[in-house]
Amino acid sequence: MRAHLASLLRSRRWEYFIITVIVINAITLGLETDPWMMATFGSLLVALDQTIVVVFVIEICLRIYAFGWRFFRDPWSLFDFAIVAIALMPATGPLTVLRALRILRVMRLISVVPSLRRVIGGLIAALPGMGSIVVLLLLVFYVFSVMATKLYGATFPEWFGSIGASIYTLFQVMTLESWSMGIVRPVMEAHPHAWLFFVPFILSTTYAVLNLFIGVIVSAMQEEHQAVVEAEQEQVHDENMQVLAELRALRSELAEIKTRLA
Repeated sequence: MRAHLASLLRSRRWEYFIITVIVINAITLGLETDPWMMATFGSLLVALDQTIVVVFVIEICLRIYAFGWRFFRDPWSLFDFAIVAIALMPATGPLTVLRALRILRVMRLISVVPSLRRVIGGLIAALPGMGSIVVLLLLVFYVFSVMATKLYGATFPEWFGSIGASIYTLFQVMTLESWSMGIVRPVMEAHPHAWLFFVPFILSTTYAVLNLFIGVIVSAMQEEHQAVVEAEQEQVHDENMQVLAELRALRSELAEIKTRLA
């Protein structure tokens, strides 16, 4: 019984059914933010939302029954369990803020769709490599912040009056948000050679360090994809070896039958 149920829960049809339910839930939660829709179809949307929660609870219960303790050893299953548990918490009184967290149910698409799971797996695998880049970025920010505070703090105390203000200003410059007309050009009016400070900063952060982040993430995702491909190839190889063993056994039985008939 459990094996049959586990096979059903792993099937493509069940996966597509859950994806459909999640998408419908995402649409209904979005419609609930519209006053006209709530005034016209409020009771229907609430009833549909509650029905979807019941479906999620039943699904979690079926998975716990089918997989037993293995369910709680799977990180994605725990992720689904936490999201459904949040949906069951009362959203009244001081817990009214939990109503906004209902949209987290849409995040279940990550655990249901294999390609999204691989993307998250790649991001998690990239975290160790990203740690070194974060340290490098913090070091660059600290050096340039101290320099900016000493160079421009007296003239522009709002932007560079302290290291904290300088870090925030340089972060805006790094994102290229109004960096030229909003910050650099006003600074250059008082300090004509300020471009010698800001241009190297942008080149070393926006175009160098941040691209290292992208490189590490892309490399980790490629390794994750390669691991999946190798696992699939190994599974196919095992299945081929099993079929080959069965064929050999069948040939042996046929040879034995021929020997007896002879």
